[in-house]
Amino acid sequence: MGRRPTSFDIAQLAGVSQPTVSRALRGSKSVNAQTRQRIEAIAQSLHYAVDKHASSLRSQSANTLALLFFEEPAEDESTINPFFLSMLGSITHACARAGYDLLISFQQLSGDWHVDYQDSRKADGIILLGYGDYEAYRARLDHLTEQGTKVVRWGAVGTGPAGITVGSDNRGGGEAATAHLIARGRRRIAFLGAADGRYPELEDRYRGYLDALAAAGLTADAALQVDAITTEDAGQDAIAELARRGADYDAIFAASDSIAIGAMRALAAAGRPIPDDVAIVGFDDIASAQLTNPPLTTVTQDARRAGEALVRTLLAKLRGEVSDDPPLPTRLVIRASSGA
Repeated sequence: MGRRPTSFDIAQLAGVSQPTVSRALRGSKSVNAQTRQRIEAIAQSLHYAVDKHASSLRSQSANTLALLFFEEPAEDESTINPFFLSMLGSITHACARAGYDLLISFQQLSGDWHVDYQDSRKADGIILLGYGDYEAYRARLDHLTEQGTKVVRWGAVGTGPAGITVGSDNRGGGEAATAHLIARGRRRIAFLGAADGRYPELEDRYRGYLDALAAAGLTADAALQVDAITTEDAGQDAIAELARRGADYDAIFAASDSIAIGAMRALAAAGRPIPDDVAIVGFDDIASAQLTNPPLTTVTQDARRAGEALVRTLLAKLRGEVSDDPPLPTRLVIRASSGA
């Protein structure tokens, strides 16, 4: 070669990426044995030697935590769930109190974020907010934990590898929201939100909805459940779908405030006054929930405690400790949209 060989030379000869070479030469289990042996053989033939000094520097603590936001499933790829934005301040303050810098990054779910952050050593641990379809996301989450990355995520408690998920009592919040509508005399309550394992948090809210109906002796009507992701457009589309079905309903429990706000806009356009004709309750208590007309009744999640719990759980992992907190409590915030 006439020069000192590099990991990029090995990558070219092995037909793999440079990060794969780095992982293989570290002995990472994320690279299969056959590929690792081929890379090691090429490295030996080139008399390639790992820079021990650089390797030592990379293994030291970066004194930094990474916060990865994931794209919302919307046309505007820069959209971030407003509830996640409300957590940002508490995450930042919690990191500062612990003496850590916070690296914030916006990620596309289609990218190789799960590889990039492990290999780059940019941060000592990762906080994940948002993930779209959980069934597609789960494999990458498993990959991170299998290779020893310190990671914690916001989601439905009980999902994902043990001890890495922090979340709210979504089922209890869903039950409280629906029970409130029932107490206001509503009997035909629609649920707008995903009700399957692809979106576990929304599924838990749906289960709470079913719990409240059953407790009141009401039968759930499948025609009143419409799949919706957490965007205003999805809320508008869900109202259109209920109209196409000819569904009869006098109330709505929306699985997020964004869905609820979109639904309120569609109801207003259809000439159905809120709450006289249709009462509505959302979930999250984002800032704009107080600004709707009428103001939106919703289930609040404690953004401050949520951010602090995420940082606390991740720091415990960095110390080798086990932290498996119960779901954070939720609380119903009653405003005019539910007829109260």
